[in-house]
Amino acid sequence: MADEPVKKDSTWTEEMVVAGSELIERIKKLVAEGNVRRLIIKKPSGEDLLEIPLTAGVIAGGAMVLMAPVLAAVGALAALLAEVRLEVVRGEPEDREKP
Repeated sequence: MADEPVKKDSTWTEEMVVAGSELIERIKKLVAEGNVRRLIIKKPSGEDLLEIPLTAGVIAGGAMVLMAPVLAAVGALAALLAEVRLEVVRGEPEDREKP
């Protein structure tokens, strides 16, 4: 058992400014990439508006069908704002040996 690899999750965050009209398309592309764990939509001032957690199962198993209600809410939100900040938390498991 001591020789079994240990999975370590590494995550990183990136932030981008997106026009409200482009928000839905950008989210669809990010979900399709498969390594996004969480999306946080913020006002330009930095205040959180909506946090969307994504799990590996959701991404692998028809994410767009499961995301439809969330995307409808995001679309309504995007219609109210000219510009939003989108924080993308990504993760990718790494295999490594125990020291």
